[in-house]
Amino acid sequence: MIQLDIISHQLTIIIGIIMFIFGLIGNILNICIFTNWSRSRRTVINNNNNRTNNSSLYLLVSSIANLILIIYPLPTRILFDGYQYQVTQRDVFILCKFRYYVMHTCDIISLTCVCMATFDRYLISSRNVRLRHMSTTRQGTKFIIFLIIFILGLHSIPLIIYYNVSTTGQCIIYFSIYLNYYRYTFQIFFHGIIPIIFFSLFSFLTFKQLKILTTKKTTNNNINIDKQLSRMLFLMSITIVLSCIPYSIESIYYLIFADSSQKQTSYILLFHVISSLLFYTNPVCSFYVYYISTSNFRSQTRKIILCKKDFNHFMNNQIRPITISNNLQQ
Repeated sequence: MIQLDIISHQLTIIIGIIMFIFGLIGNILNICIFTNWSRSRRTVINNNNNRTNNSSLYLLVSSIANLILIIYPLPTRILFDGYQYQVTQRDVFILCKFRYYVMHTCDIISLTCVCMATFDRYLISSRNVRLRHMSTTRQGTKFIIFLIIFILGLHSIPLIIYYNVSTTGQCIIYFSIYLNYYRYTFQIFFHGIIPIIFFSLFSFLTFKQLKILTTKKTTNNNINIDKQLSRMLFLMSITIVLSCIPYSIESIYYLIFADSSQKQTSYILLFHVISSLLFYTNPVCSFYVYYISTSNFRSQTRKIILCKKDFNHFMNNQIRPITISNNLQQ
């Protein structure tokens, strides 16, 4: 089984470094694109009421959180599982306490913002005018984002308090009550059950609404563009689900066998390495999912790579909320 352990360590190093490079480049491009989109994008829905397409703001914050995940927690994961680094009391704050605080806070912020972007698409694509007007204004969206960051930041503070280092150089929580809360809340619900259910439900509802709209005889030119963004978020939800399931399974396993004195086998170590790498699927792959699913996103990416400074005519191709005639409203 020693050979399998070596494979696990090498897998962490090689794939981890590749994920770091691609994730770093992708999220920097994400931030550049969504920054421009969130600055410029103001739209009109019915009766000339000004509204903001909130998805770009949510995805901008999600990309920033993803970039932090790539820069800090991912390299330390490579250090732990790849190079078998053992934490000491001198670096327990950087490698355990603050690391897990940043990792779980940014992870949940990223997932929550993508959830809010998906929910916003559901509201905007609705045929019901009351649902469409539930989409908040730009200032309202900024307040929601601030609230998300503030609440989740406070919620994760006990991680700094209770994480410590074991005699074997591993990051561990000794306080059993909070350990159970951590496993159920952070690992199983926040990064497992809730995202899977939410994305499955609202992605389906959004596509169902857009499918109905495309069967109606309208002269709206924005429906196809709205489908692109909805397709982008739908594919993003698939990558999130893929990253959630293995990590949640591993968390449930450790929860069941928490009191087991059985030594970790090579197969468990291999599964731990795979689930840990898949945990970063969402931060690493988000840019590439957006790129393959949306022609407007590809266009903006080419402009940034080619250092084109003129973004003004991008407004002609922006993704707008759907405006529906009165006879289609319910």
